[in-house]
Amino acid sequence: MFLKFLVDLPRPQKRIVSLAVDSIFIVVAFWLAFLLRLDSTAVLKNTHTWILLATVLPLSLLSFVKLGLYRAVLRYMNTQAIWAIIAGVVLSTVYFTVLSFFLSAPVPRTVPFIYASFCILFVGGARLTVRAVVGQITMRRKEGVIIYGAGSAGRQLATALANGPEYSPVAFIDDDPKKHLALIQGVCVHAPSQIADIAKQKSANKILLALPSASRSRRKEILNAIEKFKLQVMTIPGMADIVSGTNNLDEVKDVEIDDLLGRDSVMPRGDLMSANITNKAVMVTGAGGSIGSELCRQIIKNNPTKIVLFELSEFALYAIEKELTEYCASNSLNVEILPILGSIQNKKLVESTFSTFKIQTVYHAAAYKHVPLVEHNVVEGVRNNVYGTYNVATAAINAKVDTFVLISTDKAVRPTNIMGTTKRMAELVLQALSDEQSSTRFTMVRFGNVLGSSGSVVPLFRKQIKAGGPITLTHQDITRYFMTIPEAAQLVIQAGAMGVGGDVFVLDMGEPVKIKDLATKMVHLSGLEVKHKKRPNGDIEIKCTGLRPGEKLFEELLIGDNVTGTEHPRILSAQEIKMPWTELESFLDKLKNSCDDSNHVEIRRLLLSAPTAFTPTDDICDLNWKENAVGKTNISMLPIANEKF
Repeated sequence: MFLKFLVDLPRPQKRIVSLAVDSIFIVVAFWLAFLLRLDSTAVLKNTHTWILLATVLPLSLLSFVKLGLYRAVLRYMNTQAIWAIIAGVVLSTVYFTVLSFFLSAPVPRTVPFIYASFCILFVGGARLTVRAVVGQITMRRKEGVIIYGAGSAGRQLATALANGPEYSPVAFIDDDPKKHLALIQGVCVHAPSQIADIAKQKSANKILLALPSASRSRRKEILNAIEKFKLQVMTIPGMADIVSGTNNLDEVKDVEIDDLLGRDSVMPRGDLMSANITNKAVMVTGAGGSIGSELCRQIIKNNPTKIVLFELSEFALYAIEKELTEYCASNSLNVEILPILGSIQNKKLVESTFSTFKIQTVYHAAAYKHVPLVEHNVVEGVRNNVYGTYNVATAAINAKVDTFVLISTDKAVRPTNIMGTTKRMAELVLQALSDEQSSTRFTMVRFGNVLGSSGSVVPLFRKQIKAGGPITLTHQDITRYFMTIPEAAQLVIQAGAMGVGGDVFVLDMGEPVKIKDLATKMVHLSGLEVKHKKRPNGDIEIKCTGLRPGEKLFEELLIGDNVTGTEHPRILSAQEIKMPWTELESFLDKLKNSCDDSNHVEIRRLLLSAPTAFTPTDDICDLNWKENAVGKTNISMLPIANEKF
C-alpha cells in the first residue's frame, strides 16, 4: 500500500521525497564511513566533523539536481541515470576530501573512499530496488506475450512493451540456432518447436511477429507453422511504414490477411506508372470506392497536373478529397484536386467534365459490383454498368481523351449473374468503340477479389469472430482469388500504359483460396478453435448458408485459352470475342428500350443472346419484378436467340 501511495504521488512531491531520502542516505553513509574506519563514536562529538557534514550535504544534493538525477523516472531508469549517480557521488566525495582539509576535520584518508562506496550502494541501490519492485508489480498486471523474432526489431519491441501498459515479453522465438538459450534483456530465446511448451509454462496466449523485413512468403510459412498452437497472432508494422513514420514499432495489430496468402508483390515499374499520369489531367470515376480511392492515391504520387474525382456518394467523395488534399500539403505537391459529385448515368455531366477539365487519362472504376444487390436490381445494374460505361466512353472519344482504362472483374468471365454479364457487356462496348476510332486508346483490366474492399469477406469474418461467431459462408467449397488493393491499383495503372487499343488484360492473382480454409486460419490465428462435430466445445462455428443468387463456386479470369504474356510478369493479355459496332449499337438500343419498360423477360433474353457466355443459375431475381409478376416462367431456361443485332 505504501509503495502504491509513493508511485501515485505527483512528480513534484516524488522529487521532494527523493531529496529527503537521499539526504538520509548521505548522512548515514557519512557517519558509517567514520564508524567503520575508527571503530569509535568519538567522532560524533567533533564540531568540525558536523560542520563538514553540514557543508557536504547541500553541495551533494545540488550536484544531484544539476546532473538531472531527480528528472529521471525510477521505473524507466537507464544508464544515463546510473552515470548521473556515479558522477554525483564522485563530486560529493571530492567535496568531502577538499572541505575536510580546509575545515581541519580529522578525516582519515580511507574514509572518503568508504563514504563513496556507501553512497553508491544507498543512492543507486535503492533506486534499482524500487525499479525492480515496481517493475514486478507492473509485470503482474500485464499480459505475457511471446515475441517471434529476436533480431533488432524484436529487441526494440521488447523494450517498448516493457515500458508500456499492456504486454510483457516472456520469451523470444527465433529460427537461428545460434541465438537459442541466449538472454536478451533478461528474456530467453527459444526454438520454434518449443512454442507450445513456452506458452503453457508462461501462460501466454499471444504471439507477436517482430519480422517487419520478412517477405510475405516467409511470413506465410511462419503463420502456417504456428497456426496449430491456437495462439492469437499479432504483428508489428512493416519496416517501410516504420521508417516513413506511418506507424510506430510498438503498434501491434491483428495479423494481416495478405500474410496468409503469402504472395510477394512485384515492385511497380516507374516508367509504366508515370506514362499516363505525370504532368497530365487524370480523371477517376468511382473515386471514393475501394479500388477508385487507391487508384487516386497511386495517381497523386505520380504528380499529375490535376486529378478529377468523379463520385456518386457525397461522403466517399468528401473523404477521398480530404485525404488527397492533406497528402499534397504534407508532401508539397502542386496537384489540383477537383471533386465532381454525380452519376456516370448523367451523360451531360460526364461530357461537361471531360471537356471542361481537358482530361487526358481516365480510369473508369464506377460500377455496381455487389452480385446479389445487382441481381435484385437488374435495370439499375444494366443502366449503370453498361450505359454508364457507354456514356463515359463516348464522352472520352468526343473530348479526345488519350487513354481510357476500364476496371473489369473476374465475374465477367462466363458470368452466371447480372453483375458479371453487365461488366462483360461494358468490355464489349469498349472493344467495339476501339475498332471504330483511333483518338482514344481503350484498355480493360480484369482481376478478382481485393482484400479489404467494401465487399470483402475478411472484414466480415473479423467482425463475426469478435462477436463470438458464427462465421457464415455461402458454400464450404467456394473458392476465390485475392489480391491486395495497392497491388491491384498499381497493376491496373501499369496495364493501362501497355495497351494499344481494345486490349483485355488479366492480372495474375496467384493461387485461388478456399474461403473456408481462410476462415479457419483466421479463427486459429485469433487464438480460438473452430467448433464442429468432432470439437463440440470449440469457440467459433462456421455455417454454410447456401449460394446466393448468381454466385459461383469458382471464379475464372479468362475466356478461352488464347492468352499471352506481356512485358510485366503479373499482367497477361487475353484475346476475346468482339461484337461489331453496327450490331452492338442495335443491341444497345433494344436493351435500353427493355430497361425503360422494365421488361425483365426481354432483358434476360437479350443478355442471353449477346456473346457474353451468360449462363444464369437462377431465375430472374429482380425484387420489383418478382413482387409484381404473375405466372412467372423459368426465364433462365429460355433458348438463346439466333437473331443478329
